[in-house]
Amino acid sequence: MTLLRDRELSAAFDHAAAGYDRLTAFNPGYHAGLRRSARRLRLPGGGAGLHLLDLGCGTGASTAALLAVAPRARITAVDASLGMLAGARAKRWPPGVRFVHAPVELLAGAGVEGPFDGALAAYLFRNVTDPDAVLGAVRELLAPGGRLAVHEYTLSGRPVHRAVWNTVCSTVVQPAGALSGDRELYRYLRRSVLEFDTAPAFAGRLAAAGFEAVRALPMPGWQTGIVHTFLGRTPR
Repeated sequence: MTLLRDRELSAAFDHAAAGYDRLTAFNPGYHAGLRRSARRLRLPGGGAGLHLLDLGCGTGASTAALLAVAPRARITAVDASLGMLAGARAKRWPPGVRFVHAPVELLAGAGVEGPFDGALAAYLFRNVTDPDAVLGAVRELLAPGGRLAVHEYTLSGRPVHRAVWNTVCSTVVQPAGALSGDRELYRYLRRSVLEFDTAPAFAGRLAAAGFEAVRALPMPGWQTGIVHTFLGRTPR
């Protein structure tokens, strides 16, 4: 199976959207991990006066994570899947949250304009055709000194973590996907992680894209060595 990309991947997420929240509920630490990555942005003052960008917001879990740490911020949340956005928009949000349908490669054409004070990209970069181009575009949208947190499945490079990921997929992720009728999407999820950057390689991408103070921080529990928060900021 070739990796899904662009319109094919958006269509697969459209199909999976109705049951997506139920499936993520089976993932221990899913929402806590997103909140941890949002906290790692270290946004001051509850986000008062800040404009934040949520890239690949899906059904709104990452948006909720940003609100938990920055309840006073304005948030623009973007996703390429209309189905996932419908799930997000169906939830209750404060007036400062706006949802936009657009691929991350085409934000300017969708009226998403900076500068933003911070951005969170959760489970996004494995799913784009050109991660370096997207990182460059995000850097241009951030204000000087703007902060980026990338929450992503990125294996440490150690064989044990690759083995844990394969075991989780074969025993939990793919069976759940088959039951939901989205077998192909969850097969894609498994392969997309195996074939994406290791954590050190993705940190190198951030630095090459012009971000400063780049760090890769692990998640606790079963996600250790499998999910990381990557932090960086634009030059002042």
